[in-house]
Amino acid sequence: MDHIKQVRILLLNDMEKLEKTLFRLEQGFELQFRLGPTLQGKTVTVYTNYPHPGEEFSRQKFRPLAWENPTEREDDSDKYCKLNLQKAGSFQYYFNQENEKSGGGYIVVDPILHIGTDNQVLHLDCVTLQTFLAKCLGPFDEWESRLRVAKESGYNMIHFTPLQTLGLSRSCYSLSNQLELSPDFSTPNKQYTWSDVGQLVEKMKREWNILCITDVVYNHTAANSKWIQEHPECAYNLVNSPHLKPAWLLDRALWHLTCDVSEGKYKEKGLPALIENDQQMNSIRKIVWEDIYPKIQLWEFFQVDVNKAVQQFRALLTQENRKTITKSDPKQLLKITQDPEYKRLGCTVDMNIALATFIPHNSGPAAIDECCNWFRKRIDELNAEKLRQINYHQEQAVNCILGNVFYERLAGHGPKLGPVTRKHPLVTRYFTFPFGEMTLAEEETFINRPDKSCFFMAHNGWVMGDDPLRNFAEPGSEVYLRRELICWGDSVKLRYGNKPEDCPYLWAHMKKYTEITATYFQGVRLDNCHSTPLHVAEYMLDAARKLQPNLYVVAELFTGSEELDNIFVTRLGISSLIREAMSAYNSHEEGRLVYRYGGEPVGSFVQPCLRPLMPAIAHALFMDITHDNECPIVHRSAYDALPSSTIVSMACCASGSARGYDELVPHQISVVSEERFYTKWNPHASPSNSSEVNLQSGIIAARRAINKLHQELGAKGFIQVYVDQVDEDIVAVTRHSPSIHQSVVAVSRTAFRNPKTSFYSKEVPQMCIPGKIEEVVLEARTVERNTSPYRKDENSINGMPNITVEIKEHIQLNESKIVKQAGVAKKGPNEYVQEIEFENLTPGSVIIFRVSLDPHAQVAVGILRNHLTQFNPHFKTGSLPVDNADPILKIPFVSIASKLTLADLNQLLYRCESEEQEDGGGCYNIPNWSPLKYGGLQGLMSVLAEIRPKNDLGHPFCNNLRSGDWMIDYVSNRLISRSGTIAEVGRWLQAVFFYLKQIPRYLIPCYFDAILIGTYTTLLDVAWNQMSSFVQNGSTFVKHLSLGSVQLCGVGKFPCLPLLSPSLPDVPYRLNEVTREKEQCCVSLAAGLPHFSSGIFRCWGRDTFIALRGTYARFNCRDAVWWWLQCIQDYCKMVPNGTDILKCPVARMYPTDDSPPLPAGTLDQPLYEVIQEAMQRHLQGIQFRERNAGPQIDRNMKDEGFNITAGVDDQTGFVFGGNRFNCGTWMDKMGESDRARNRGIPATPRDGSAVEIVGLSKSAVHWLLELSKRNLFPYHAVTVKRNGKDVKISYEEWNRKIQDHFEKLFHVSEDPSDPNEKHPDLVHKRGIYKDSYGASSPWCDYQLRPNFTIAMVVAPELFTPKKAWKALEIAEKKLLGTLGMKTLDPDDMVYCGVYDNSLDNDNYNLARGFNYHQGPEWLWPIGYFLRAKLYFSKLMGQEAYSQTVFLVKNVLSRHYVHLERSPWKGLPELTNENGQYCSFSCETQAWSIAAILEILFDL
Repeated sequence: MDHIKQVRILLLNDMEKLEKTLFRLEQGFELQFRLGPTLQGKTVTVYTNYPHPGEEFSRQKFRPLAWENPTEREDDSDKYCKLNLQKAGSFQYYFNQENEKSGGGYIVVDPILHIGTDNQVLHLDCVTLQTFLAKCLGPFDEWESRLRVAKESGYNMIHFTPLQTLGLSRSCYSLSNQLELSPDFSTPNKQYTWSDVGQLVEKMKREWNILCITDVVYNHTAANSKWIQEHPECAYNLVNSPHLKPAWLLDRALWHLTCDVSEGKYKEKGLPALIENDQQMNSIRKIVWEDIYPKIQLWEFFQVDVNKAVQQFRALLTQENRKTITKSDPKQLLKITQDPEYKRLGCTVDMNIALATFIPHNSGPAAIDECCNWFRKRIDELNAEKLRQINYHQEQAVNCILGNVFYERLAGHGPKLGPVTRKHPLVTRYFTFPFGEMTLAEEETFINRPDKSCFFMAHNGWVMGDDPLRNFAEPGSEVYLRRELICWGDSVKLRYGNKPEDCPYLWAHMKKYTEITATYFQGVRLDNCHSTPLHVAEYMLDAARKLQPNLYVVAELFTGSEELDNIFVTRLGISSLIREAMSAYNSHEEGRLVYRYGGEPVGSFVQPCLRPLMPAIAHALFMDITHDNECPIVHRSAYDALPSSTIVSMACCASGSARGYDELVPHQISVVSEERFYTKWNPHASPSNSSEVNLQSGIIAARRAINKLHQELGAKGFIQVYVDQVDEDIVAVTRHSPSIHQSVVAVSRTAFRNPKTSFYSKEVPQMCIPGKIEEVVLEARTVERNTSPYRKDENSINGMPNITVEIKEHIQLNESKIVKQAGVAKKGPNEYVQEIEFENLTPGSVIIFRVSLDPHAQVAVGILRNHLTQFNPHFKTGSLPVDNADPILKIPFVSIASKLTLADLNQLLYRCESEEQEDGGGCYNIPNWSPLKYGGLQGLMSVLAEIRPKNDLGHPFCNNLRSGDWMIDYVSNRLISRSGTIAEVGRWLQAVFFYLKQIPRYLIPCYFDAILIGTYTTLLDVAWNQMSSFVQNGSTFVKHLSLGSVQLCGVGKFPCLPLLSPSLPDVPYRLNEVTREKEQCCVSLAAGLPHFSSGIFRCWGRDTFIALRGTYARFNCRDAVWWWLQCIQDYCKMVPNGTDILKCPVARMYPTDDSPPLPAGTLDQPLYEVIQEAMQRHLQGIQFRERNAGPQIDRNMKDEGFNITAGVDDQTGFVFGGNRFNCGTWMDKMGESDRARNRGIPATPRDGSAVEIVGLSKSAVHWLLELSKRNLFPYHAVTVKRNGKDVKISYEEWNRKIQDHFEKLFHVSEDPSDPNEKHPDLVHKRGIYKDSYGASSPWCDYQLRPNFTIAMVVAPELFTPKKAWKALEIAEKKLLGTLGMKTLDPDDMVYCGVYDNSLDNDNYNLARGFNYHQGPEWLWPIGYFLRAKLYFSKLMGQEAYSQTVFLVKNVLSRHYVHLERSPWKGLPELTNENGQYCSFSCETQAWSIAAILEILFDL
């Protein structure tokens, strides 16, 4: 398989703490950290403790990662820092902003395991593990013969319980010496050492292909460990943990109760030694409450000695120097301070608070007495409160004691211990007591003698439902006092403290223990992981990985929460979590666990090799039984061993079992009491031989086959899983390979109930298996055989000799005993299923099929993969070369695509519903969902981008693909119906789809997606290659924005532009399909989709010219001509030899106001003349009434509105125009509601001189002046008639007039007495620029709107930098929204930020969307605002510039996120307030995209 580098991207977001999220990665992966939207533009540093290559890992040593910026531009939205992962373990990262920690988390890199002499890789999903209790292996020289059972059964990993010297209890997990190999394994003639074990482990790895792991037990040591007596500080004892004294005293009292009960002393109180009923249980409760608690008075450990405290208080009150007593903080109430030594009545109160609380009226003895009485009363109350608390703990303690007694002596599932004796006490002791017998009172005197009490050590255990991150033996936990610990009386809990310095001996001892383990074993199992302090386990595993870098770490966690599990997995780098099949209560649940613990669904999408890093669930080691589980033969039946182990083995994760399961040992093999040895391997042993086993024993033969299969499926990439619950007992698990499309289907009939005593139906449902069954890999049935029944052997752990499996491997269907018959049925045009009828699928049987695709489909999929390799080498595996394909497929797709123009790409990728309808088609409509946004590929890709990462194969889109070829045909036919290269692309797709249609339907979504991804990404590259270097070398953001020009610029079936002059060169032509005549086919720009995409609405003059630089009619607006001139100016400046355009001929359609439309070419003028005429007409003054004025062209306009005026003020040079009944700027909302009486009234007439028009005209005048100086424009002045005479006004003079008057008349001065201010009473914000000058409603001039920023960008010379900066700061504070700019100051009384064009009510300011430009946040002005900020920030100094760059990046990151998430792949026209979605807005708008691109260009 071609090795493709896998890259994962982790997006960092501000304050995102991901410590509880598991991120799993493999060695060889690259991890990239990128900035999420909340961090764009900020100075962020990422730190990690992943070491430099060649350096050792140190958990505390963090290093900063260097940022890489692929574009090397200020727009660094693509920058990343990376790690090349070559080391296994848990690694931490965090990131800082301005030296403040801002977020972080962990990554876990899986180990790579090797086996065999050739060091082949053992993938984690191939692991098959078997647990051995070490003490049952016998003398070391016999180990091989016992371990060989694992080899012959097909296991590749052995888990040994600890091999160290065991404690007195002989429990496998109670170790008396962590550093020494158990002497049990040595013989009289030979003492064995760790190196002997190491040699055996190495031999098993090399010769048997078996790895070995063993437990590490960090939590406790055997109570009889010699070293703990020498170092009692390593345990929780009464010296270092005095808070345990009350619990210790209660524990001793309960021990004395045991002694008394066992001697019959409580018989007359209703409590004999043998407890048999509830009445006797009640007697225990009574005795504890009446005899024990009053005797030991535990509450005194938490109380104050009243007399002593009052005496001390009185002494302080009567002291001479207490003249004035200050009243202390009233919040400080008197409370008991716990005595740290926990002496009886040793607690105290703060006398300062007491003196400040109880103040005598005078210094007389009576007043002092009264005060002391009040003080005494308060102490009594506090002591009573402590008594109540202790009673609450004692209540819980009694309940726990009785629960314990009930389980151990009365419960049906308990051990039924019999009479109370010293060996089997009433309750397990919580503390060690290494001294002789004495009375309880004598024992209590030891509490305060450190030489004695240091040996009273707390036992370990576990607490039901406890927080695993809290240590239950530390102060603050009352577990020992409340008797909530389920105690292991053979082990002492170890006390590490927070760091090695807190207990040096213990840390050093355990580190040495860890190093011995890591030296000789390839992995460890963390015993009791959920109770091991995390910092301890981290430290120990770091030491282990230094010796064994690819350490395999497994653990069992009983936290009850995935989030808590993840804390352990991420911090410790746990490779696999043990999961138990025994937790399943029926076969359905067992099947669900298989699906839960690994693999992806069958037919999943192919994920790209560069993709976001997704949270994972911990890798599972799924075990049919663990050595702690109760025996399944007891809980289910012996017949279930085979089917359940097969189901577990089919899971796409590691699998495992415990020794004894395969031999059918019908009882739990106890880790404490079992002392017999395991059976040995002997191929020739007879079934009745209880000390030896072979393939005839139990289910070993079947186990060998399923283990082999499990390893094959893991190694060969069968990563897709499907679980089918056929009926209540039958589970079918499918593992599928997405590269060769082979499946293995295991059908298991479980036997949770004993078939001998429960009813199982003879009728088994028929099964349909799609494809062609190649072979039966395995069929096995659990059967009885004629041998003597099971008898427990005295020396060997023997299984049931009378049950075995009948097994056949690798046979053909017709040889099967389980399958009655198999027929082939046709499911679809190219889909065959095999219908299987069973006859002997008895409970306890399994049959496993190997299934291939139907041969015809197999060839089709191979050819398909072959064609897909041109897009992705991943498809090489399973591909087939092809000779007789359609000739078009011999051409690489990129060769066809490279001939496409950007206009072609518009048709291939985009076209919304109305554009498609105009062309005679429409967008594809997905049943039970919605139509696609585009007819082109982007419509499909937007949906696939949503469902691919989630593998949402149940989505209606996928259902539609599986149900028929409609969508597939739509894609190719839509293109074939067009002409030229577009049709060629359609034919290429049709030829590929020919093979797609021949594969099984369940595979169609993933291959359809693969074909589309390949073609789509190729087409995007073709588009970018035709764009400017700014785009080609730009960031992903720039590239995706630039596609707006392809999305919105296109040629429809009907040309919607006036014809160009025939004398212009390079005009595109095409043949009209109907008239067969040549016609012009120029690209036109849609202002926005879907509302402005076709017919008369497509080309919106002003919007087009605002958008043209960035993305590529009825005339009644005053600003369009100035945007047009700005556009020509930008073209001249940006395009090489751009000024040549000025000489191009322009076909005049209406040379005069009243001329009829003329055909193109009738009257041509050079562009410079048209420009001069526009300037001249404005200076002369324009006055006309619109053609066809009246309701036929505008049903809302009042009559006066059709009168159009525009001109230039002689004094100021400002362009002015309009009246209060028309709206001639971009803010062009005309009232339409009769109900609210706003019909025919513009919401924003903006008559007079609108600020952006003054700026645009200044820009045009200044530019023409410069051109005329360079003789590139033939006019220096404009001639107009004034009072019947010709007057020349030079561009220089016009330019100067605007310059001299602009700030005087537009700036609202900070000085209230400014002489230029005409309406000081209307000023409500100072330091801003007016929105207009000379409006018919003067208050409109003073409204704060974002339009002045346009003038700042096109004519910055009009503004004083300081004033401009202040105005921009106000605009930022008041108008800057999430994606756009508020169109009106929120402080304005008519502000309303929510646009609803359908609402018709009585509200004049809102009805029928009257507030279109009175608050909603439009996107395009944000471009001008940010560009203006950038320009003036440079003039304000470096700090202002840096802050502005940050602001720009931060604001734009929101547009980036919107663009990525939008199914339209565009930016909207506007949003409602605070960036909320507005359903009346265009989903993608040309000027929105253009404005954002322009900022990035300026950046």
